[in-house]
Amino acid sequence: MVNLRSYCFRLFGLRFLIGISVTLGFIFLLPSNILAQEDTSYYVSYKKMLTTRLYTSRKYTSLMITEINESARIVLEPNSTLNLGVGATYNDFTLNLAYGFDFMNRNRNQVETSYLDLQAHAYPKNWVIDLFGQFYQGFFLRSYTGPMANIPSELAFPEMRVRKFGANVQYLFNGDKLSLKAAFLQSAWQKKSAGSVVAGVEFYVGNARDDQNILADFIPAPLQFNRMDFFEFGPNLGYVHTLVFAKHFFITGMVSGNIGLGNTTISSDTNKEGGWGFNTNYFLRGFVGYNGPVWSINANYVHNNVRIEEARSLVTDFRTGNYRINLIYRFDVGPKLRKYLDYVDINKYLPKKKSED
Repeated sequence: MVNLRSYCFRLFGLRFLIGISVTLGFIFLLPSNILAQEDTSYYVSYKKMLTTRLYTSRKYTSLMITEINESARIVLEPNSTLNLGVGATYNDFTLNLAYGFDFMNRNRNQVETSYLDLQAHAYPKNWVIDLFGQFYQGFFLRSYTGPMANIPSELAFPEMRVRKFGANVQYLFNGDKLSLKAAFLQSAWQKKSAGSVVAGVEFYVGNARDDQNILADFIPAPLQFNRMDFFEFGPNLGYVHTLVFAKHFFITGMVSGNIGLGNTTISSDTNKEGGWGFNTNYFLRGFVGYNGPVWSINANYVHNNVRIEEARSLVTDFRTGNYRINLIYRFDVGPKLRKYLDYVDINKYLPKKKSED
């Protein structure tokens, strides 16, 4: 992983972001004869149309560390970029590429952040799939509350590194009437309001490191650490609902909660502590906009909060998010282009149902 990060930073510079979202829905799909058929009175899928998008987005992975006994709290954030990107969806396969241009990021004075943030949010029929792979170096102090009054507002931690990997897989029980592709990928059009329960599992592993332990020079001893490692796994349960107004305007909200069994270890200059326990996490999504047969414009926000097991009286939340604005245009493709795009048609790779005699 270190080699991958170093290669990307050398090749693209400290302020470059590759945002690449590859949706391989067929990995998680069941054969179509098992799942309920789509109810076209509720939504229409545009799998055979090319859904193109121009978008702006920002991704982040921040830390909120709370010391229970001293009532002290710090929030550390990376100085990530606002990005401009293009993408396309066809046959449930999505590819997005984004870049943080200088003209969009003129005021980045807190700290120089180097990062590679890979987030995939996929919504094949009857499934919700999220994959995370984050590599961040360079954080600044967003806020501090506690017993010390003279914490400098420009405090930065250029050597602090955060790594986080995770996966969230949920089953959408009412996938025949509700399409999250309509809200997030815009490769479908939700025509009527609908809701659904979702249930699944989550898995997260990662660490935060500050080898120089800059916190020791400014923050009270309980909040100091050199390294924090964590692991967490458990089931989740949630609900999603789309409200449709005048057939084209929509608001979609989704919330899910998780109870995870996890282990945390915190190391400092003087000691090392950790343990096992259960924690509650949450996942929030919001979508709003206009959607029709050809055009769509919308905004969406995804926020994942992972609270790891308490260690040394510290409660730590790893907060990962992505917000974006999309301008969408769909069109039919000609036979020459369709011949190549059909290679990503998942139905070609699913087992065929044998006809009965």
